[in-house]
This record gives sequence, C-alpha cells and structure tokens, in this order.
Amino acid sequence: MIRANIIIIFFFLAALQPVRGQVENIRKIQQSLSSISDSLRYVDAINTVSLLLYEQNVDSSLYYANIARAISRRLGYAKGIADATNNIGIVFDIKGNTQFALRYYNDAFNEYSSIHDSSNMVQTIMNIAMVYNLSGNNAKAIANFKHALAIGEGISHDSIMSLAIYNFMLDYPGEFTASSANAYIQKALAIALKYHDVRILVAIKQLKANELIKIGNKDEGIKLLRETVDTALHMNLYFLSLDPLIELGDLLINNDTAKALAYYKHALAITEQNEFHSYSKMVIKKLYDFYVAKNNITLAYYYSRKLLTAYENEQNNNDTAGIDYIEYALKDQQLEAAQIKSAYSSRLLWLVGAICALAITIIIIQLGNRRRSQKTHTVLQHNFAQLESATNSLEQGNKNYARLIRIVAHDLRNPIGAINSICTLLLSDNKLGPAEQDWIKLIHKSSQSCLQLISELLQTDFMLKEDSLNKENIDLSALLQQTVKLLNFRAIEKKQPIILQETTSGEIFGDYNKLSRVMNNLIVNAIKFSKEGGTIWVNAEKKPEGILLTVKDTGIGIPATIANQLFNPFSNAKRQGTAGEPSFGLGLYISKQIIDAHRGRIWFESEPGKGTTFYILLPEKTE
Repeated sequence: MIRANIIIIFFFLAALQPVRGQVENIRKIQQSLSSISDSLRYVDAINTVSLLLYEQNVDSSLYYANIARAISRRLGYAKGIADATNNIGIVFDIKGNTQFALRYYNDAFNEYSSIHDSSNMVQTIMNIAMVYNLSGNNAKAIANFKHALAIGEGISHDSIMSLAIYNFMLDYPGEFTASSANAYIQKALAIALKYHDVRILVAIKQLKANELIKIGNKDEGIKLLRETVDTALHMNLYFLSLDPLIELGDLLINNDTAKALAYYKHALAITEQNEFHSYSKMVIKKLYDFYVAKNNITLAYYYSRKLLTAYENEQNNNDTAGIDYIEYALKDQQLEAAQIKSAYSSRLLWLVGAICALAITIIIIQLGNRRRSQKTHTVLQHNFAQLESATNSLEQGNKNYARLIRIVAHDLRNPIGAINSICTLLLSDNKLGPAEQDWIKLIHKSSQSCLQLISELLQTDFMLKEDSLNKENIDLSALLQQTVKLLNFRAIEKKQPIILQETTSGEIFGDYNKLSRVMNNLIVNAIKFSKEGGTIWVNAEKKPEGILLTVKDTGIGIPATIANQLFNPFSNAKRQGTAGEPSFGLGLYISKQIIDAHRGRIWFESEPGKGTTFYILLPEKTE
C-alpha cells in the first residue's frame, strides 16, 4: 500500500523534481510561500509541501495539510479542501490506520465529485481500493479498482489511468485474461508515452514481465524484470526498483539461491540507504525466514536482530511523534460535527428569522388587501347595482322593442293583405292590357313578400327562454316525416328530391312546433338556395353527445364573407334564392334561438358552389 501511494505522488510531481531532489524542492517551495500573494496559489503550494513531506516527516505533512484545509474552508476553495483531505488520508494510510485512511479518502472523493474533478476522483477511489487490498478485503478492493477504471474511461485528461491500470494489474493479476491484460498494458503504455511519464513506462515493463511469467514464459519474464531493475537504477528510481528486485528474489529462491539472495540483499541495501522502512522490514523478514529454513543459525540470528531493530525504530518514531494520530482523528471528527451543528444552527436561525419576516410581510399585505378589498367591495356593489339597473332597463327595452315590432307588423298585415287580395282579383280580369298586368303582377309579388316578412316577425320571439317552451315527448321519426311531407310540394316545383335518411329512431323531449319550425326553415333554405334538379338529404343519427340532425344540399353554398353573420337578425347576409325567392334573414336567427333554448347547438359547413350542410345537436332527453 505504501508502494502505491508513493507512486501516486511521484506520478503527480514528476515534473517538479528528480528523485534525489525532493528535500531541496520542499525547501524551495517553503521559502517561496511568503512571496505568493494569490490566496488559492498559496493553498496549492502548502498542499504540495504536505504531499512532499510525508516521506521525511509525517507530522509535518499533517501540519501543512491542516493549514491548507483551514485556509481553503475560509476561502470556500473546494479543490484546496479536497487536496488537503486527500493528503490527510495518505498520512493515516502510511501510519497503517485503515479506518481513518478510508474516512479521509472517502471525504476527498466526495469533495472532488462536487467539483467534477474526475482525475482526482479516479485517484482517491484507487487509494481506497489499495487500502482494502492491504486490509485483506479483496472483494471491495476489486470493486473500487473497477469503479476507478470506469470513471477514468470518461475523462479527457487520462494521465491517471495508466497508474490505475498498473496498480490494479499488479495487485490482482488474476482479474485479467491474457488478452485483456495485454490490452490494458498497451493502453497504460500509450497514456504513459503521451505524457512522457518515465516512471510508469518502467513500471509497465514489470507488468509485461508478470504477464510473460503468468503464461508460462518464465525465462523471458525474468529477463524483462532484470531490464526493469537496470532501467530503474540507471534513472535513480530506487523506490520503483524494489518491487522487481524482491519479485526476482521470490522467483529464483528455489532454483538459483545465490542470485535470489543477491536480489534480496540489493533491495535491503536500497531500503536502508534511503530509509524505506516499510520495505526494510519486508526484505529482512524474507532473509530471516530463508536462513531459518536452511537452519543457518548464525545468519538467522543476524537478520532477527536487524528485524527487531527495525520494529524498535518504528516504535520509537511513533513514540516520539509530536501528534497522537488517533486522538487527532477523533478530535477532527468532533470538530467537523460541531461545525456542521453550528452551520445547521445558523441556517435554522436564519430560517426562523426569514419566516418571521415573511409572516410580518404577509400580515402587512393582508391588512392592505383587506382595506383594498373593502373599497373594492363597495365599488363593486355600486357597479353591480348600476349594472342590474341597466340590465333591467335593457331587458325592458328589448321587450318594448319586440312588442313594437309585433304591433307594427300586425297593423301592416291587414292593409298589405288587402293590396295582395286586390291584385289577385285584378289579375283575373282579362280586360287589362299587358302593361297593366305586368305592373299588377309586380305589386302582387311585392305584397306577398311583405306578408311573409310580417308573418316571420310575428313568429319571432326575441327573448325566447327554455321555460317558455311547451315540452313533450316527441317521436323523432314522425316529426321528420311530417316536415318532409309538407315541404315536398315546394321541392317538386324545382324538381328537387328530398331524401330522408333515418339511422336512428326514438323520442326526444322538446317543443314540437318550434323544432318543426327549425327543420322547416333549414329544408326551405336548402330548396331556396339549390338549383333546379338538386338533391336534399335529411338525416338523424344517435351520437354519444345526443341526437344529430343534418340537412344537406347541393346548392350554391355560403360565401365566407357572410358566414359569421348568418345567425344574426336583420343582418346583411340576405340573398335571393336560385329562382329569385326573397330572403329576410330571420329564419336562421329564429332557428338558433329555438335550439339554444333546447340546450342544443346548431352550426354548418359549406363550400361555395358545391353545397351546404346544417347540423343540429340536441340532448337525447332534457327534463
């Protein structure tokens, strides 16, 4: 696990320093801190120092990480918080406290997720995977490695992916088939070449060697491992050389003991020279076990003393450390809990204040609305009284208007009727000359038109309402047959057949006379506005909404210019019929009044020159 974390740091800081110049780089960054004026750059520099210091002094690494996190929190710098949290996770990882390491790595992952930093998300998940690997929880380790690779597939800056692939294949080679392993190695190699990462290029050689050994080509694998060690040592990559050195010793210990021991001892020399204490214990333990197995008491004792010294040094370092890490982590948790509680209390207080302010605002608005409502109510009452008075006056005026029209029509009917009768008598007199007969015919025709208009005016109810209807159960079939029979004589004059198409029968509840008048008006109009020889269809059918009556003709149609005036009384939509029949514009108005009073609907569809269809929809039964 220490190996993997250090590889992570090398990976991100490859451009910052050679392997032996790390201390100098720490000193340079520390000296430059006072000259950095930009707060965010200052935080980034402190986080870099924290990351570089963990090999030399873990306490200092934690110290700088805490400073960076505190400043980042004050500035609201999310990435600074995430980097510092990740550094603290590395500190606990190095100290061997997996629970706290997981906690800080997980916090860092969540913080990186909130700012959509996918590269660092991959890194923290990979760190988590390696913590689980160290603690023996292989299922979770493998799951997190796969999660890291899945996220890495979607990032454009894919430099971290070579490292994730390397660590996964190194820790769990059994998770890869030969073909998939080769594909992943090639992918890691391409990424390393893309970013000129020599450390990963060296590490990939080790992966290739492992794959060769895995498929049974042990000699080639050992040869490539030796090349890996030579390359790493030539580039002063001492830490990176340890894994292949130890692996060579493990591979040769049974067949070539001398070479195996030479590799172990070379690795031990590197660890002691560079104070890689974690590896020192590992290599010493291997040498101790070997000499115990060989019953070489002298060398077994020698390496047992070295192993004891390594454990004592580690214990002394822990005892003299300036920080109790467990106590620190617990206090840090308590501090974060207190901060969360404080933030919650502040938000709650703000919310209560906002609710109080909102309540006061609502009360003020309500009081204002109440005053305005009272004024509005008074004004509306006054306006309603005026409107009611105006409505009553208008209704009375309409009644007077209708009464006046009927009086005038009634008074005109007798003299015009007399004129019509006189004309009829005169036309029977054969002694009149042609000119006189033409004049009398004209007067006779005009008087007939006047009588028809008077008749319609007398039948018109300008205030027709539902309660004025004389409703009864009506045999629909009988009503239509009677209407068609009465109007056949008029249609025959123009050689127009009226075809009754009944697709339904039954009763409707309505005013027989008035509904008969509506059908009469529609059929008469169809006759009037159809040319000689045209056909008229009358139909009745049952619909889900009620009874649908239709009157269809093949006449001259209705122009769009007058379509919207058709149901208005005394409109300009009056036209003569195809045989010169007069039109007064009251028939459709009267029909609509009657249908509305029956809670029905009347409308039409027309195409000029091709005919018109009128529709009437009546409720099936209206109580």
